[in-house]
Amino acid sequence: MPDEPRVAPHGDPFAWTEGARRTREHAGLVRELRPRAAESALLDLAGNDYLGLSRHPRVTEAAAAAALRWGAGATGSRLVTGSTELHAELEAELAEFCGFEAALVLSSGYAANIAALTALTARGGLLVSDAGNHASLIDGCRLSRAETAVVPHADPEAVRKALDGHGGRTLAVTDSVFSVDGDAAPLGALAEVCRGHGAGLVVDDAHGLGVVGDGGRGAPHAAGIAGATGVVATVTLSKSLGSQGGAVLGPAHVIAQLVDTARTFIFDTGLAPAAAGAALAALRCVRGEPERPLRVRAAATTLYDGLRAAGLHASRPDAAVISVRAPSPDDAVRWAAACRDSGLHVGCFRPPSVPDGVSRLRLTARADLTGEQLERAVHTIAEHAPGGAR
Repeated sequence: MPDEPRVAPHGDPFAWTEGARRTREHAGLVRELRPRAAESALLDLAGNDYLGLSRHPRVTEAAAAAALRWGAGATGSRLVTGSTELHAELEAELAEFCGFEAALVLSSGYAANIAALTALTARGGLLVSDAGNHASLIDGCRLSRAETAVVPHADPEAVRKALDGHGGRTLAVTDSVFSVDGDAAPLGALAEVCRGHGAGLVVDDAHGLGVVGDGGRGAPHAAGIAGATGVVATVTLSKSLGSQGGAVLGPAHVIAQLVDTARTFIFDTGLAPAAAGAALAALRCVRGEPERPLRVRAAATTLYDGLRAAGLHASRPDAAVISVRAPSPDDAVRWAAACRDSGLHVGCFRPPSVPDGVSRLRLTARADLTGEQLERAVHTIAEHAPGGAR
């Protein structure tokens, strides 16, 4: 890319973005917004509505009722006017369901991760972060001002070595289910390493809640570490619960620390009442229909078995996410487009969204998919697979 002035002396100071876009085009990394209609004929294996609750009548009716009662927005930060009785109910039921003492609801899962990491460490501390962690955890590490050690993926021994000899405030940070390949972190082993070093463990359970564990109570609950001293979990309300928002779960004194110091909680407008009401209704649906998590895991296994039988390089799902490797970013884009033209919507992950630089189709199973839909999805993906995908 040719040298360009940092600031144009005259004219458009953002003219440099055209050259930056051409560079991304050459690398196959241009992204495009695709507004969807309220109703679509596409079979959706791209969204994160794992339990099929985003359009459940109880959930949408609860959202509408909350908006009518409390208003369209929260009207202020949680500490001013943005906390309603719905927020308090949701926090209490979410903590109890997942096995933690307390919970704090924020405007997104991204905000929840940044809140936890910035409020629970500081300059002079150490964060040990899995190489496969989500961007929100990576950004939380950066904003925390603590030293960050990035360790190999899903490697408790590497975490132990990174923690050895550090005398300050320390945290290990990991996704529970990694968002690209859908594999699970070894949470039990990580918790044991942290206990042995007096370190905290922060687990992002965005892709575990509602899918993993007894009745969908999440990966920390399944690993037997929910509610343990030194363990904090973050979740999103926008995946299995079909709504919007995020939460931090942990001991009450940890939640109090976030209320007092987490900037993404203090200075952000509270979660809209409609989203809080919808998430609460969805959580109650999960409680009342524990077969939903079983169905989504069965659907993921069916997809994986079909893709592997077709000779494709698919990741074995530990929850609802499956990825299928593509030969290049351009191949991934064309593959996803061909699937879309054939009536199937799949995700397309390219650098920098993938930590290993390997482009993929990303598929998400849902509890409401039929056997015929799963068979159709496998056939479509296999039919349009580019050369080198097998």
